[in-house]
Order: sequence, then structure tokens, then C-alpha cells
Amino acid sequence: MSERNDVPVGVLRSEGSPVRILTLNRPANRNALDGDLHAAVLSAVRSIASEPEIRAVVVTGAGDIFSAGGDFELIKHMQEDVELRRLTLDRSRSLFKCLLDLDVPVIAAVNGPAVGAGATLALLCDIVLMADDTYLAEPRVSIGLVPGDGAAILWPMLAGVPAARAYLLTGDRMSAQEAHRLGLIHRLLPADTVVTEAISLAERLAELPPYSVLATKQALNHQVHAMASAAFDFALNAEEQSFDTPELRTLVQRRSDRSRSVKDV
Repeated sequence: MSERNDVPVGVLRSEGSPVRILTLNRPANRNALDGDLHAAVLSAVRSIASEPEIRAVVVTGAGDIFSAGGDFELIKHMQEDVELRRLTLDRSRSLFKCLLDLDVPVIAAVNGPAVGAGATLALLCDIVLMADDTYLAEPRVSIGLVPGDGAAILWPMLAGVPAARAYLLTGDRMSAQEAHRLGLIHRLLPADTVVTEAISLAERLAELPPYSVLATKQALNHQVHAMASAAFDFALNAEEQSFDTPELRTLVQRRSDRSRSVKDV
């Protein structure tokens, strides 16, 4: 597949193919979702929805990591700027809905750690392939934040309520093997084959009758929509309020002080 780079940050398009590849492309920052990358992902998903020739999508991360989740500088600015906070959380809501409503199947090629918002993005995909030497994690509670972007909906639906409680309340890492055992992911693969296998699967799906794929995906996602309509607003509002917790303020101040100390050396 040939690729062109004159597209929004984070997006690679394969020419002459019904498969599109969406790459989280901030490897120097562990593909953390800052405002620009978050907006680029949403823009790319919306663009795909308007391109009828596309039949399947692959989502992956540049380098050897899927995504480290929310960018610390963005978290810091969201704490200080209420309007930015609401804009970012509204974007999370839109991304959740757009991925669920996308007419074509989306495959996550989890080539490395998927943490926080990165894990939510992966689990929103229709089929998840994962490197066998990596992990998922949802550590936001441990820093004083609520995972309001859909994590509290997807984890219990996929892994069961007891496991979701254990991992979301503690922030512990879930190994790829455990994620597979609990049903969060479809297949485990060697890290260097995850993207290739995901593209092969996407090409296979792209050859299927489009209406039957679309309607089946919609039917499968009815339960997710029902859960989201019941819980999403509460979780997102709780996340917005959690930016004002003293625990998060302490953490942000500590990290800012540490950063300044390093620069002063």
C-alpha cells in the first residue's frame, strides 16, 4: 500500500484501497492524545464516514506503543481552563458516537500499551488484535480523574462487572493474555505482525457485502448505545468535575515543580 502524508496529523491513507489506516502519530510523546491529535482522530473518523469507497478501517499507533492516553499538558490546561475542558470532553463524546455509528468495521491493531483514553479508543473498535507482550490500563482514578469517555461502559460490558471494578478502581495493568481471556480482545499476536494481520483482516472484511456488514454492526452496537444512553452523561459530567479535585491539583503541581527543577539543572 502506498501512503501519502499530506493529511491531518495522525492519519495515514492508503491509496487505491478500500482500507484506511488511522495512525496515532506522536511517538516521541508515546502517542498521547493532546488537543491536536484528539481533534485529528475525530476529524479522520468523520472524513471516513463521508467516503463511500472505504470498506474497513485499521487504527494503530506509531512506533511501539498504541497510546499512553491523555497528554499531561492537556490535562493541566483542562484543569485551568473550563472551556477547554468542556470542548475536550465534548470531543470525547463525539468520538465515541462517531466510531460506534461508522458504517464500516474498525479494527484496532494494539501494537503496544493502550492506556486511559488510548485503551478506550482501542476497545471502541469492532475487532481488537493485540501484541502478546503488552497491556491495557485505565489508571485515571489513581490520579484523581474519572474515566468518563466510555471506559466505565466498555470495560464491564466486555470483561464483566467484577473484573471492570477491579481494574478501573485500582488502575492496575491488564496483560494481553488476561485481556484475551476476559474477552476484551479478539486475538493475540507477536508485536511485529499485529498491524499486518489487522490490514489483512480489514481487506477480508472489505470484500464482504457492505449492507450486511453495516446492518450487522449496527445490530451488535445496539447494546452499547443502550448502555451509553444510560451512563455516558453521568460519567462525562463526573469527569468534568474531577478536574477540580485536590488530588489532581496536587499531582499537577508536583509534576510541574519536577519539570521546572529538571530545567534548572
